[in-house]
Order: sequence, then structure tokens, then C-alpha cells
Amino acid sequence: MSREDFKFKNKDGIEINVHKWIPTGSIKGVVQIAHGMSERALRYEYFAEKLNEAGFLVYANDHRGHGKSSNSIEELGYISDNDGFQDMVEDMKKLTDIIKEENPNKKVVLFSHSMGSFLAQRYIQLYGKEIAGVVLSGTNGKPPVAVNLGIFLSKSILQIKGRRHKSKLIDKLAFGSYNKKIVPTKTSFDWLTRDEEEVKKYIADPYCGTLFPVSFFYDLFKGMKTLHKQENLNNIPKDLPIYIFAGNADPVGNYGEGIINLYNIYKSLSISNTTYKLYTGGRHEMLNELNKEQVIRDTIEWFKGII
Repeated sequence: MSREDFKFKNKDGIEINVHKWIPTGSIKGVVQIAHGMSERALRYEYFAEKLNEAGFLVYANDHRGHGKSSNSIEELGYISDNDGFQDMVEDMKKLTDIIKEENPNKKVVLFSHSMGSFLAQRYIQLYGKEIAGVVLSGTNGKPPVAVNLGIFLSKSILQIKGRRHKSKLIDKLAFGSYNKKIVPTKTSFDWLTRDEEEVKKYIADPYCGTLFPVSFFYDLFKGMKTLHKQENLNNIPKDLPIYIFAGNADPVGNYGEGIINLYNIYKSLSISNTTYKLYTGGRHEMLNELNKEQVIRDTIEWFKGII
């Protein structure tokens, strides 16, 4: 395998950083990766290597405001002057277009994690016919009522302080309870994975775990509500294969309940090829968990089944 890096300009003229991992043999299909909040695409290199070994070409972009798509470390998390959630979705579609132009006869599947999975939930409502399937990792279903409070507070702070202001209050509201079931805790990010070395790598990475501006949360919370408007859900293609997985100790997915909720929502829409899997004891980043090899094998088998 080999890796190539390139950039494309999005609709706002921002240069989006992309990594492309190329297998040595024939190409079965293409996997597009949408990473999570406050991380970057290069964290998926091991997964990409395993996908290459299985014959998949892989593309992964740093979302705007993340990784090397951000102008600087100081500006991490500032997505857009408008609707950052939707703007990231549009960047994902632009990358899909590039992938299809470069690989006209290959099917494209979308792998998404955490924030990326919420973007992907919106993506399949708008552009579901463009891909052969979607994986939603570390995701959730219908947002809790507390999201309304998050929208109100973040909007209030935003109106007073501006879109670039960073609020520890909003950050605590979003993530403050995520370690509550872990005893004892060693870091603020133990909820990510049981693998302590992976947690250390995350903390040491200057592109990960930074405090994001209030506009990010406002746009994210609003976007999460948009996902569950019935008219938007009805736009998901009924024949789109969807695979949802998470650890049952992942607070983002409400310890498995949110995963089952999302699965039931999709089944109620008569989306026929919808499946889910919960990994016992797994936390938020199943690709970095103690049993990551099993998780990767399961995911690759699912890809092979639809391509």
C-alpha cells in the first residue's frame, strides 16, 4: 500500500486536506471515511491499511476546522460563518464526487464515526443514492430533550460573544458526564477507549481534544435535530444498506440504547438492509478498542457483502 495526500477547494474556497490510501493489488471498491469531532483523518491510517489489504481504496478528509484543513491549531473547531454542520456535509459530497471521477467504475461506501456519523446521517438523507452503503460508528438516535437546552445556551452565548468564542460551559454540557461510569478515571478522555495507550496518543496529538468554539456546538445541536424531521428521514433510499455499530459502554450512544433507537427508526422507514452490532464493554472508539481487530474484520466483511 501507499498513501497520497492532496487538497481540494470547497465552496467557500477553503482547502480541504485529504489522505488517499492505495492498495497494491486490484481494487474491489472504495471506502470514504468521515472522522469525528476534535480529531483528524490520519488517526484512521491503521484501519485504512487493513482495508487496503482487503482490496479497498480509501479516502479520508480532515473536515473543515479539523486537522490540516484548519489554518492553525488555534483555529481548530471553527467550521464556518454560516451552518458548519451542513457545510461539512457538503464537503463530504464534494469528496464523493472526486472519488467517483477518479474511480468511475467502482462502488463507494461511506464509513463514519461519532460527529462524522451524524454528518453521514444527514448525508444519506440528501445524497444516499450516491453511495452503495453507509457505516455509522459511535453514533446515536433521536437526540435527548437536553439538546434544546444546548441550542438555547449556545445561541445565547454566540449572540453575546460571537461565533469564535470558546465556552467551557457548553463543552461541559456536551461531554461532562461521559466519564461518569468509569471508575477510577485517569484522564478526561477515558470514555474513548479501554486501551490506555490509545488515550495517551489522543491526548498527545495537538489536533485532538481541543476546546471548540460555541458556534460549533450550536450548529451541531441544530443539525442533530434536523436529522429527525420526518420529511428528512423519508428521503433516505429504502434500498441503502446501513450498518450501525458501537460499544455498549459508549456514552455517545447512550450505552447502546441510542443505537437500538436509531436501528428501529430506520426499520420503521422500511429500509430493508439495516443491521446493528453492540460490542460488550466497548467504549466510544471501537476502531481503537482492545478488540479492534475483531471490529475491523466485522466491518470489512460487511463491506464485502455489499460490494
